[in-house]
Amino acid sequence: MLIMMIEDEAALREVIEYNLTREGYQVTAFDNANDALIAVEDCPPDLVLLDLMLPGLQGLQFLDIFRQKDQKTPVIIISARTSEDDIIRALERGADDYLPKPFSLKLLETKVKVALRRLSGETSNTGFFSSGGVSVELDSHKAICDNNELQLTQKEFDLLALFIRKPGKVFTRNQLLNIIWGYENDVNSRTVDVHMAMLRKKLSDKGRFIKTLPKIGYLWEARMADTAR
Repeated sequence: MLIMMIEDEAALREVIEYNLTREGYQVTAFDNANDALIAVEDCPPDLVLLDLMLPGLQGLQFLDIFRQKDQKTPVIIISARTSEDDIIRALERGADDYLPKPFSLKLLETKVKVALRRLSGETSNTGFFSSGGVSVELDSHKAICDNNELQLTQKEFDLLALFIRKPGKVFTRNQLLNIIWGYENDVNSRTVDVHMAMLRKKLSDKGRFIKTLPKIGYLWEARMADTAR
């Protein structure tokens, strides 16, 4: 599951990202809503954690724009604004839950799990994706290729899951660095290339489904007859 977090307080952002990653989620973190809004178009999240008081585009403004395009993805507000009016306003404008600061990480993790479980109940096979004879089970963290379980590192699994969930979508190296590693800049694009090479090797002949676009990035492209979700 991919969680987008928009929080301008660096220390809190890092703690939340660390704990959610430890729980097995993929997390993309932003310190402003403007950049997050652009990222939504590239890779839609499964859940959004949203602060209200942000530099530039404000939290509720982001929420209004996001809800115009996406009515289903859960949005949990995390904010120091604790008045009843603030909470009601956010819920009326499309937030699914509201967690006033300060809060315990355990409570946040529980709210995230509940929201995603509710979403899973509304969408069949949310935790299982398959394409070209390769499948990933997000809940059990298993990857299967030709009926054999693959032994993947965390990053290799995250990459494979992202591609199989979005077959045919082109991801630039910068996008992959941000989504999988959490890097905001192209600090070392070779990081992506090395992991891709290892993933291709472990996929054996199915590694051919990972297509390289020179100077652009990668995409997963399996034959239509072999692709299912």
